[in-house]
Amino acid sequence: TIYQILTDRFARPNGDTSICGNLSNYCGGGWAGITNNLDYITGLGFDAIWISPIVENTEGGYHGYWAKDINSLNSHFGSEQDFINMVQACHSKGIWVMLDVVGNHVGPVGDDFSEITPFNQPEHYHPDCNITSQDFATHNMDHIIHCRLASLPDLNQSNQFVHDTLLTWIHNIISKYNLDGIRIDTVPEVDKSFWSQFTQSAGVYSVGEVFDGDMGFVAGYQGSVDGTLNYPLFFTIRSVFMQEQSANNLQSYYQAAANTFPDQSLLGVFIDNHDNARFLNSNGNIQRFKNALAFSLMAEGIPIVYYGDEQGYAGGNDPNNREILWTNLKNTNSEMYTFVKTVVNFRKTNQVWNSPQIQRYSDDNFYAFSRGDTLAAFSNTSNTINRELTYIPYSEGETVCNVFWSSDCVTVTGGKLQVTLLNGEVKLYAPKSSLDDSQEPEVGQFFDELLKFLDEF
Repeated sequence: TIYQILTDRFARPNGDTSICGNLSNYCGGGWAGITNNLDYITGLGFDAIWISPIVENTEGGYHGYWAKDINSLNSHFGSEQDFINMVQACHSKGIWVMLDVVGNHVGPVGDDFSEITPFNQPEHYHPDCNITSQDFATHNMDHIIHCRLASLPDLNQSNQFVHDTLLTWIHNIISKYNLDGIRIDTVPEVDKSFWSQFTQSAGVYSVGEVFDGDMGFVAGYQGSVDGTLNYPLFFTIRSVFMQEQSANNLQSYYQAAANTFPDQSLLGVFIDNHDNARFLNSNGNIQRFKNALAFSLMAEGIPIVYYGDEQGYAGGNDPNNREILWTNLKNTNSEMYTFVKTVVNFRKTNQVWNSPQIQRYSDDNFYAFSRGDTLAAFSNTSNTINRELTYIPYSEGETVCNVFWSSDCVTVTGGKLQVTLLNGEVKLYAPKSSLDDSQEPEVGQFFDELLKFLDEF
């Protein structure tokens, strides 16, 4: 499970918790701030973080996507030693570090490339034209690959110097800093063959951003990168829980996905990120949000939770969805923090990634799937839902309980499992015996110590 951080917004190195007056520029977060607050992340149960790009940026590039010098680090985030310390601290706590990287463009310098290092010559770039919304809508790949995204100078990977430099750079930065994965920005804007070489040079798990709802289009990039951010599922989850459309949309999605994606287990599953207004900005119903979040954490794929979701953030479009977190870093008993922690730990305790996702029921307002001996039941209405499930992973007389309320148990009777959801809630069921075991702190502590002991060997 991955926790997505905007490095500038998570925590200030000096512990200052005053607000930020301008979310469109640097607010003061940095690598040492992350290091000092890793317990906030491990407390949620996450075992990986995705951080902002680390290279030096042009003026105002607080997000990291406006490269100025790919061979220098962004001093706004701290020193090189601060970054090294952060990676080491993460690894010591069992957290992998996934780095956001950009190979498509540089910072907004117009046609004067003199301040960009090392790509300071016109031949390092494609001619100056801009990708239009129509180009994206019609998948005009000639324009998407060769023109500028948001007027950002578009690197020409067909130029031998650009090509070789980027491949060497990604190899060196991964090995030098001992990083565990990469998230690749703007993948369709560069030819697939380059990404194949780029990911091979990186030598770690890669997930690429293909910001598109067209499943076939997105799936076409799996292979050039290990996985893509699952935007088709993002739009489907939002349609069901945020826009409260039919939950049968999920059934339709999975029927199509089974025949389209080469490997769904490697896709990044998410409901919020830094490029979209937050879920709660469009639908403030906390139960719908909990359903969507739990769905993303239990579904097949690699879950990615955007920082602030565990505090119920509801920011609108960029930059309002890039809020500061440091005012809430001590708020580890909040409703959403507890909810996320519960789901992540349920996922880990039951190792759901080892079992296929099997649909058990679908209609307009109710959807259920199992993974192993867990059953996840979702609703997109505040009306009381009663459903009788007959296609279930449990045997006659077996009792299953809801992880959110341990005394909420049902027993399989006559081959049927009665599921009741009140006021739009989500329930995650597991056999009573396994939940009883996981609630014994002594047992859990014993296994934690045993795992630590085994890790040292």
